[in-house]
Amino acid sequence: MTPDFSDLAGLSRLGPPLDARGLFAPEQAALMATLRGLTPADWNAEAVPGWTVRDLAAHLLGDFYGRLSRDRDDHRDGPVPKPGEALEAFIHRINHEWVETHGRVSPALLTDALDRAGTQLAQYFAGVDLQAPALGVSWAGVDPAPTWLDCARDLTEFWTHRQQIRHAAGQKTDTDPQILAVVLDTFMRALPHTLRQVHAPAGTQVRIDIDGPAGGTWTVTADGDGWSLAHPPKAHPAARLCLDAETAWRLCTRGITPDTAIAAARIDGDRNLAEAACQIVSIVH
Repeated sequence: MTPDFSDLAGLSRLGPPLDARGLFAPEQAALMATLRGLTPADWNAEAVPGWTVRDLAAHLLGDFYGRLSRDRDDHRDGPVPKPGEALEAFIHRINHEWVETHGRVSPALLTDALDRAGTQLAQYFAGVDLQAPALGVSWAGVDPAPTWLDCARDLTEFWTHRQQIRHAAGQKTDTDPQILAVVLDTFMRALPHTLRQVHAPAGTQVRIDIDGPAGGTWTVTADGDGWSLAHPPKAHPAARLCLDAETAWRLCTRGITPDTAIAAARIDGDRNLAEAACQIVSIVH
């Protein structure tokens, strides 16, 4: 069934659309370079709690296959939530089952499969209609979501997993601003949903500044119906939160806690509002 996507005006709170389509090919090339540079010991290192680098690579392959099967090939078979199972629990369960099933697959075979599937996925994303309805993005509070957000969300997931693999192998974050700027911009689209239970007078603004070449400024405004990224910024927001790019992306993906991010941040104005913005989560958590 095609979801109803007639009320585009309600999505303006997410801010202006992003076009991440052209970044999947360079992200795929960077992933392949990372994987092919790993040592045997790197593949067995822990990338995220409970998963090795090999496990995380298998998870990425599942993501690639799932997207191509569902959206390119219109394949609708596969696991479904159990009665009463929440979306987050369902996603975590099927991810774990996929990784366990692929435990017998070698790093070399995983890399070859990721090369083929990732190349096809980049080709698929290059031709999508950014305004078409797509999968919901739970952390932004929209279902269905516009394809531009769904597409950008996948780029952020692939990029984040690549950083986790790099860190496990003793490498630093890839700060290439070509991709990181779009990743950070996508993450910030969670702000209206993050502040949805924070009550403030209409017109109250919270500004988030992220330093560095991939950074930028985002202003979220209380408008009587919640919070929105659609309103022009004022010269003097009620609160201003300044983060470096490393702290920002790790906060949004829960690589660090909000308290850790707050300790590293510069805050001006209403501290409660700034700390509320630091509860941002831009992944299924």
